Amino acid sequence: MRIRTGYGSYSTLGCVLLTIIAAAPVAVDAQSADLNPAKMPRLGSVSERYQSFNVEMLEVTGGKFWAPYNQASEHPPASVASNQSTPAGMDPSLYRYRSPIDLTNPRLRRMAAALGPSYLRVSGTWANSTYFEDAAQPQLAKPPAGFKSVLTRKQWKGVVDFAHAVDAEIVTSFAISPGVRDAQGMWTPVEARKFLAYTKSIGGSIAAAEMFNEPNFASMGGAPKGYDAKQYGKDFQAFESFVREAAPAMKVLGPGSVGEGQPLGDAVGIHMLRSEDMLAAMNRKVDVFSYHFYGGVSQRCVRPGTTALSTPDKALTREWLFRTVADEKYYAKLRDRFDPGKPIWVTETGETACGGNPWAADFIDSFRYLNQLGVLAKLGVQVVMHNTLAASDYAFIDERTLQPRPNYWSALLWRKLMGTTVLDAGPSPSADLYLYAHCLRGRSGDVALLAINADRSESKEVSLPMEGERYTLSAANLMDNKVDLNGQALELTADGNVPALHGVKTKRGKVVLPAASITFIALDGVKNASCQ
Repeated sequence: MRIRTGYGSYSTLGCVLLTIIAAAPVAVDAQSADLNPAKMPRLGSVSERYQSFNVEMLEVTGGKFWAPYNQASEHPPASVASNQSTPAGMDPSLYRYRSPIDLTNPRLRRMAAALGPSYLRVSGTWANSTYFEDAAQPQLAKPPAGFKSVLTRKQWKGVVDFAHAVDAEIVTSFAISPGVRDAQGMWTPVEARKFLAYTKSIGGSIAAAEMFNEPNFASMGGAPKGYDAKQYGKDFQAFESFVREAAPAMKVLGPGSVGEGQPLGDAVGIHMLRSEDMLAAMNRKVDVFSYHFYGGVSQRCVRPGTTALSTPDKALTREWLFRTVADEKYYAKLRDRFDPGKPIWVTETGETACGGNPWAADFIDSFRYLNQLGVLAKLGVQVVMHNTLAASDYAFIDERTLQPRPNYWSALLWRKLMGTTVLDAGPSPSADLYLYAHCLRGRSGDVALLAINADRSESKEVSLPMEGERYTLSAANLMDNKVDLNGQALELTADGNVPALHGVKTKRGKVVLPAASITFIALDGVKNASCQ
């Protein structure tokens, strides 16, 4: 049988082409093919907390975050306006003030808990310049010199309590702004020490931390003027030595860079440091190699004269769906050079940088979301943290209504069905159909299949040798923030609870996958040796 790749759309990516072809499913000239789940070989495994999420530090403290496209700009009360600022080099009009997130909200907790166990990452650009007010007094009217925002004890205790309630382990980062530096400009643990001590005093713990958020974008991230890779190396040595003494159980993540596998820095017009130079200057080892991934920037941040990489007409293309592979290859190569054998985590990712596009909240983005989870698991990534749980256009949950968006339902199905053992589903039977398989969560020997039909006009077929339960996500309009499961609208129950998700029986033989749909199939009686 003649094999074709169908990767013509990658011609503009130059040397990235071969790495993407190697990782993406191969399509063959056939409309259907027999799959044998019992013989699918084991590729590896992922963390039990593989699918995780971010709550930005700015959400916890309150402040100006990415302004939703469909809401008028709002301004902070005069009493807190001076506490907030936008990142260096960014247009202030792109942001809208948010009051601190209510992490005690029962509905939010129930929805987050349904995705557990998970990691809860509280970080982001604003965390780099956040002062921790380690006192019982009311919040400062103005942050101290060298900081841009204030985190109170009450706010951080809310994070710790939320993590306990939703079965999440906390991941974070620390302040690196001028306020934590000595007379020679070196990073000191003045903030980190009291932050860790208070966390422990209230029964909390921090599972893992990056030194600071996206150090290769230091110029917009609150670092001192002229910050370079050499200074990062000195700072990291001080940070790593402090952590080993003060919090030896906490995993050190790093470097947590973004946008080097593809020209994200060029897209926003901001100079980036090179992770290669930073890693060389560190002269220290991390416990986990981390990076962030965005396939492009949202339309609010596209520079005049440049073209957006993400548009609705491109959202289901092979080129867009597999951009995540290029960055994984880039950072995996750096991992192999500087920290061989260490696990890789993606500690921040979403539809696009700068808060996501208007359609990030619609069903059309679920193809990217689930394909990214599927392909990164095959490549050996251990954890993927979605940005965010409930803030801006790319969030799982609408921040105002607390209604789940399509990506939330996608995440919920992944959590229900896809176990930690990753299998090789084999070649796809047709173009624009992407197949992934894991051991079925909670059932010995059985297999969960994920079939993503990204063809907008044609159905696809797979042939299965056994019965199973089918869960098909679809929408009458891809650009809708509502989604159906097996033809029925997905929504919370009348009292705001997350409903049980039920499949429909599917017989052995050919299974039709509708155009522009996503299907999970829980297969019965497989007896795959890797799943027992």
